[in-house]
Amino acid sequence: MRLKDRVAIVTGAASGIGRATAQLFAEEGARVLAVDLPGKHLARAYANAGAIVPLEKDLGDADAADIIVGTAVAHFAHLDIVMNNAGVAFNAPVESMTDDAWDRTLAINLTAQMRLCRKAIEHLKKSQAGRIINVASVMAEGTDYGLAAYCASKAGVAGLTRTLALELGRAGITANYIEPGAIATGMTTPLWNARPDVADIWAKKSALKRLGQPVDIARAALFLASDDGGFVTGHGLVVDGGLMLRV
Repeated sequence: MRLKDRVAIVTGAASGIGRATAQLFAEEGARVLAVDLPGKHLARAYANAGAIVPLEKDLGDADAADIIVGTAVAHFAHLDIVMNNAGVAFNAPVESMTDDAWDRTLAINLTAQMRLCRKAIEHLKKSQAGRIINVASVMAEGTDYGLAAYCASKAGVAGLTRTLALELGRAGITANYIEPGAIATGMTTPLWNARPDVADIWAKKSALKRLGQPVDIARAALFLASDDGGFVTGHGLVVDGGLMLRV
């Protein structure tokens, strides 16, 4: 087991990438605090998962980081891994972008990641294998119509994570970010179900000619969380099936 006796926090864990990661981490020996919004049926998702403790919390709340890290340490006595996966996306051109949409996107996708990392650092420094894994997007390096807030937030995640890697390296803590491509998640699947032609376009753009699945990202996160990724830090790991090769 690659994560035996390690403790992880995974946000956005009710479905998609977060759920796949929490489950894979638990299978590999970790104990996991799985975090998502109230009303996301977390308890149901992990009803029979003894190594996974669900916690309902809005990451936009000012006290979210304190509650999440405090709960993890209270349940498991220490902390080794932080996986910042939760995210939101609003599609609107800058000309009609509302302050609320902009602020919520940056609050969840960027500020919440910083706050959770900041709160976790004191505990990660006590770990022999401290890991920060932030989920960005291939849109951290690209863009598309209506994605100004999303792209700005994900580019911010990349900059934040590289700086964390530099600042925390002396403490033996690694910090990396994952850049998923077109992945079938709770955010994307409703759109693709409504517009199969859109899903087909994204699949055909990929060198592997398929959409990604949450477990594809979970396996990348497992590598970064495990001893296998112990000398990798400040890195953006693109997991997109070759989607961006021709973009």
